[in-house]
Amino acid sequence: MGRTTSVAARISVAAVAFSGFAVVFGSGAAQAAPQDCAVTRDLAGATATCHDADAPVGREYTLIVECFGLHGVPNAFPLMAIGPYRGSWGGSFAPSGRGTASCLGPMSVGTATNAYVAIYRD
Repeated sequence: MGRTTSVAARISVAAVAFSGFAVVFGSGAAQAAPQDCAVTRDLAGATATCHDADAPVGREYTLIVECFGLHGVPNAFPLMAIGPYRGSWGGSFAPSGRGTASCLGPMSVGTATNAYVAIYRD
């Protein structure tokens, strides 16, 4: 039992160290799908600010953040996994608005590896 706990702890430390490495060398601005948006990424999330004055009425955007870290396995609570996952998002936002997304959630902790804006409703 002690050996299993020790191995699990070592794997967790290695995953955290690797994700920190990915953040140091992978942080900065990410490519946005709509050209009128600026996406910035930090250690645990991202923000997007859009200024699309020519967007059709009713269009909405969403910010998607890709993460790496400890997260819940879908449809298998309480199992956890270490690897890539999509972070939470703050919902859709207007073409001249701002959106946020995070890699931190009730069942996840990780670092942002990529972020981009996609059209949520056209």
